[in-house]
Amino acid sequence: MYSEALKTGRKIFAVAPMIDWTDRHCRYLHRQISRHALLYTEMVVADAIIHGPRDRLLGYDAAEHPVALQLGGSDPAKLSQALRIAEAHGYDEINLNVGCPSDRVQSGTFGACLMLTPETVASCVAAMKAVSKAPVTVKCRIGVDDQEPEEALPELMTRVLDAGADAIWIHARKAWLKGLSPKENREIPPLDYEIVYRMKQRWPDVFIGINGGIQTLDQAEAHLAHVDGVMLGRAAYQNAAILADVDHRFYGAQAVESDWNALRDRMMAYTERHIAEGGRLQHVARHMVGLFSGLPGSRRYRQILSTDANKPGAGPEVIAAAFAAVDFAGEGERVSA
Repeated sequence: MYSEALKTGRKIFAVAPMIDWTDRHCRYLHRQISRHALLYTEMVVADAIIHGPRDRLLGYDAAEHPVALQLGGSDPAKLSQALRIAEAHGYDEINLNVGCPSDRVQSGTFGACLMLTPETVASCVAAMKAVSKAPVTVKCRIGVDDQEPEEALPELMTRVLDAGADAIWIHARKAWLKGLSPKENREIPPLDYEIVYRMKQRWPDVFIGINGGIQTLDQAEAHLAHVDGVMLGRAAYQNAAILADVDHRFYGAQAVESDWNALRDRMMAYTERHIAEGGRLQHVARHMVGLFSGLPGSRRYRQILSTDANKPGAGPEVIAAAFAAVDFAGEGERVSA
């Protein structure tokens, strides 16, 4: 994937891994809107794969490809074991989390705190490369706490690239492990896109992607003049309709008008299958709430999904009712019933 992108100059657009957000239902929705965007799982801890419900943690719909598995951990042996288990699921990429600043991640000595021990990250990457058929990548910050990014980031990159990492995704801000919450760590530390650009200049033959604070496809396109990939997180989740133009703008697909009726029908069918397997409508519907932000009728759309999807026995008809509330093309031109 990444070597081909470098050879052809093709850029990669991705939706960032987000804990509690980018589960299999979220990814299925995103895939219905963009056929080509690279999708990521939530971070899955290696210990959970080894000892927990593997099918629930690793299972996904075949329609989600290309999809990457993000792993959390700092023990090379456990990461290797988890990867052997995950191998049968056929993920298109394996990504190591070196950027999450949450307390529970810190207590496990992985995530962003691994920026402090680049030699450990390199050992983890080498162990993962030894057993993975898919590309192994790293997603990191530019530094943590009092680290100097101009020193910490190149050191980490040098070590993981020497260990065989196929690509590096960089969240272009520090993480403060003490004093800031995970939410504050996504907003307060200043963004420094220029340092990511400099890393690409230093390693022109390495795939380097950028993440952090990117809100629009115009901004994404501007970044791609400097790096190989761009990753949107909350902006893509909170208004997933933004993904509708990704295939045309970044992958050369023919521009077509979005068929929201077709999306409605696919999500209704998917939800019906999920409910038949013992799931609940809300498992899927919660990811759809922000889909049409800003369109006439979107407030009523959100109300229906947020309220009715939680009711006992709620089924796919709730999705139909929500879509019917949205005015997509002008006054009186709503999604057909």
